Amino acid sequence: MLEEIDFKFKLAEVNKKMKEILRNRERIILELRFGLNGKKPRTQNEIAKQLKISRSYVSRIENKALEIIKMKNK
Repeated sequence: MLEEIDFKFKLAEVNKKMKEILRNRERIILELRFGLNGKKPRTQNEIAKQLKISRSYVSRIENKALEIIKMKNK
């Protein structure tokens, strides 16, 4: 029970930080990819179909967003 509350708190903090440093599309892709929206994680193919973009474009956006997060946490 306490672990679940802690997890939800940390998840809220992650989402808040992502909104501060990422563009909307980058944030949406990471939320879908890693299940940060409370749902199961999605594959790049699933995200590409949902957003009507190519899988390789999803991959590029995902990688760029993760790099931005890494740079902001240094």
